[in-house]
Amino acid sequence: MRAALFVTCVNDAFYPRTGIAVVRLLERLGVGVDFPAAQSCCGQPQYNTGYRYETEPLVRRTARAFAGHEYVVTPSGSCAAMIREHYPRIGRKAAAEGRGGELAEAAAALAPRVYELTEFLVDVLGVTDVGAYFPHTVTYHPSCHGLRGLGLGDRPRRLLAAVKGLDLVELPGAEECCGFGGTFAVKNPDVSTAMGSDKITAAAGTGAQVLCGADNSCLAHLDGLLRRADSPMRALHLAEILAATEEEPLP
Repeated sequence: MRAALFVTCVNDAFYPRTGIAVVRLLERLGVGVDFPAAQSCCGQPQYNTGYRYETEPLVRRTARAFAGHEYVVTPSGSCAAMIREHYPRIGRKAAAEGRGGELAEAAAALAPRVYELTEFLVDVLGVTDVGAYFPHTVTYHPSCHGLRGLGLGDRPRRLLAAVKGLDLVELPGAEECCGFGGTFAVKNPDVSTAMGSDKITAAAGTGAQVLCGADNSCLAHLDGLLRRADSPMRALHLAEILAATEEEPLP
């Protein structure tokens, strides 16, 4: 089996270790990984800010970049949700405006082939124990797009629970938004900070060493608040935990 990695612009620019971890993990599980160099931003920032027409070229570019790949895997619930939920909507609106069906066809062809990482592991590969080793206490924050948009459910927690040495503790108020919300954090910084502060306070109360998530955009927000609070807890993407083994531990 082969899969294409959609690394996302956030990971490419700020968290390359997450992309490397996904490759290590998938290859360990016997999946060959392709990386289409033509990929770029999925257009989520533009679309969320109301620039639908400016998003359309990115829909076309992404569809072309991943054409021919049966599986497209991304370590980001928000970007997966953008492609699966909003690309078809953008295409349908373009068609309704009399601008042809090309965009709708491209979106419809791509959307079903896009998987968030934990979906791909659990639903496609059929695994929860990926052979990982991470001897730390971890609490898990489910980001909104994964939780409500994609319906990831307990997939991330099942994967974490199977990691050797990992002590998984419940995060109070886990389903509450962390306050990032992409451009929401820019437009409403005070509300965003307050929501994030509530989240890291709840996380600190668990006694966990690591606040884990499956979306680095949310983790960037939370990690910044943890650092400002001089907390010893660190934020870490789920993929980096799952990629760690006793032979090759997390750096």
